[in-house]
Amino acid sequence: MLGNFELISRLVIAAALGSVIGFERERLSWAAGLRTHMLVCVGSALIMLVSAFGFADVLAGDHIVLDPSRMAAQVVSGIGFLGAGSILMRGEIVRGLTTAASLWSVAAVGLAVGGGLYTPAIAATVIILIILAGIKPLERRFITVRQRRQFTMLVERGSLTFHSLHDALGMASPRVKQFVMQQSDDTPDCDVVTIVLHRVSATEYAAITASLRKLPGVRQFHEEDSSP
Repeated sequence: MLGNFELISRLVIAAALGSVIGFERERLSWAAGLRTHMLVCVGSALIMLVSAFGFADVLAGDHIVLDPSRMAAQVVSGIGFLGAGSILMRGEIVRGLTTAASLWSVAAVGLAVGGGLYTPAIAATVIILIILAGIKPLERRFITVRQRRQFTMLVERGSLTFHSLHDALGMASPRVKQFVMQQSDDTPDCDVVTIVLHRVSATEYAAITASLRKLPGVRQFHEEDSSP
């Protein structure tokens, strides 16, 4: 059985490692932020301590065998309800999966600290932080930007509004990242509408543009190259 100082130290280390990951989520204003990640990590560490050392008196009896890994396994599966709470669905766009994965990962960090595996726990924290904060700029640079499409339309004045665009696109409306309308200099009775879509595949883009081309009042349609 470990001493009280060692037990408390493991809980403190778990809170510290959880706060590092939680701070990254907190700065992006996600629902599961600093305190949530700290609580998950400390709770997982405590469950691991209970699993490993909480039944020492019971094990002193004859013919008693316990599997300490069973409680840890329940943490891995049970933490899913917190992850589900951090996932939001807006139309066809699902957000919060990364935060849910970070909660699941920080639970594993807590279990590792509770089991005394300090080096893997610290290494995992560093790796998770790199994945969350370090890879995101690369993802934006090389992946997300390639899923960004922009086009302009010349439409008769009053024939297209943001609400009518939303109705025309239906479930694809959350893909609209930017909607700008300004008066046309060449055609006084028309407006120039610039629309930017994000995270849209080639198939979705083709379907969206086909729907917009059929709208009444659309005179011209110009697709722009948005590749980096």
